[in-house]
Amino acid sequence: MHNYSLLDLSPIAEGQTPAQALANTLDLARHAEGLGYHRYWLAEHHNMTGIASAATAVVIGHVAGGTKTIRVGSGGIMLPNHAPLMVAEQFGTLETLYPGRIDLGLGRAPGTDMATARALRRHMEQADEFPQDVVELLGYLGDADPAARVRAVPGTGTHVPVWILGSSLFGAQLAAYLGLPYAFASHFAPAMLGDALDTYRATFRPSQWLARPYAMMGVGLCAAETDAEADYLRSSQLLAFARLRTGRAGPLPRPTDDLSEVTPMMRAEVEHALSCAAVGSPASVRRQMETLLDRYAPDEVMLTGMIHDHEARKRSFAIGAEVCAGIMAQRKAA
Repeated sequence: MHNYSLLDLSPIAEGQTPAQALANTLDLARHAEGLGYHRYWLAEHHNMTGIASAATAVVIGHVAGGTKTIRVGSGGIMLPNHAPLMVAEQFGTLETLYPGRIDLGLGRAPGTDMATARALRRHMEQADEFPQDVVELLGYLGDADPAARVRAVPGTGTHVPVWILGSSLFGAQLAAYLGLPYAFASHFAPAMLGDALDTYRATFRPSQWLARPYAMMGVGLCAAETDAEADYLRSSQLLAFARLRTGRAGPLPRPTDDLSEVTPMMRAEVEHALSCAAVGSPASVRRQMETLLDRYAPDEVMLTGMIHDHEARKRSFAIGAEVCAGIMAQRKAA
């Protein structure tokens, strides 16, 4: 592992407003920068009353403008929702404003329900045009082509680093074929993590963007001073995920000792989906992180976690940073 990074969805907690969620995002980004996190990514989700990062490029600009050194990017932009030219213009502008600090992670899924996807795109294409859209977008961000009739301004020549995000073999194969860095969404869909990383590494083709494969895995994090406290804080995310799976998404719930509304079958499903995680005291988090690193050997980990109390969330990511920095130092010295 070379770096540790942070994924934030700008959660809107019960009893709070989107404005408070966005203020918390900037505060957390500044906190992460001071803790040594390498990247701070935000994700695109629409029509969800518990997430404030729908206008992802706008929030990235807000975070980049309020920090100094940390890389800021998308984890990710759901490319089927957008014209590649508009994405290139947005991220080309961000790179122009904050040079050397912007990442563009791209996802293939709409990131929402079909009714919202229809509202976003105004029409629905049956064909999967994601690979072609990625190539088109890379062209807009690359060096100027004198023969091109359409250019991204700003965008052309900015060479914003593009990542492929995924939770299946498709993204791994595409990232390897194009020679791009790859991030796996194991923090909520871990089933194919091992196969995807193996496929990406085995079939990677060096490119103008990347000489060798570079893989990042998502890891859920909920850390506190004790295992019991961490389990209690994590109840918010378990409950939110269960409600999402049953069509009752809403603001991030307050933590609770009573999860009786979640059936045993749904609880098992949620626990499996969120199983690529480190939960508990600093010692417990370290043991779980070392197990994940030994098994999957990622080049980078991206920590993420939904905790209702903002200060408790900041403490969780501080513990995560301490653990990751300690592991990196130990392995470098070995």
